Amino acid sequence: MAKDVKHKITVGGKNTPNPIAATPENIKDGQEHFGHHCGICHGLDGEATGVPFAQKMSPPIPSLSSSDVQDYKDGQLKWIIENGINPSGMPSWKGILTDEEMWKLVNFMRHLPPKGSLGIPTVYKEEQEEHEHMHMHDKDSK
Repeated sequence: MAKDVKHKITVGGKNTPNPIAATPENIKDGQEHFGHHCGICHGLDGEATGVPFAQKMSPPIPSLSSSDVQDYKDGQLKWIIENGINPSGMPSWKGILTDEEMWKLVNFMRHLPPKGSLGIPTVYKEEQEEHEHMHMHDKDSK
């Protein structure tokens, strides 16, 4: 029903080229920013690997390697990072990240690693370990 309705949004930036070259150094910088700012929802690999709520979001967090995302022009991806997507969980990073950092994120998104190859975000790894420890402790006390 309402969940099946696909929202159409106008994404700006279609004709804006990325002024930051996709050098190995810039891609690595983009990956580091991605891990700090985007990994909590998109996982470290852009595939939401290890993100427990990814498919429970409405709409679900997309695979950034999917053609739905990769078909956007660089300027459109930067526009989405800068302005967010409403209604969804994608926030606006305007005023938090610089233009250069956003463009480097776009460079990283164009060079995503294989799904699962970077593991899961630390915050979820710690949660998983604590959860397992609590269950082991519960079994020991019975």
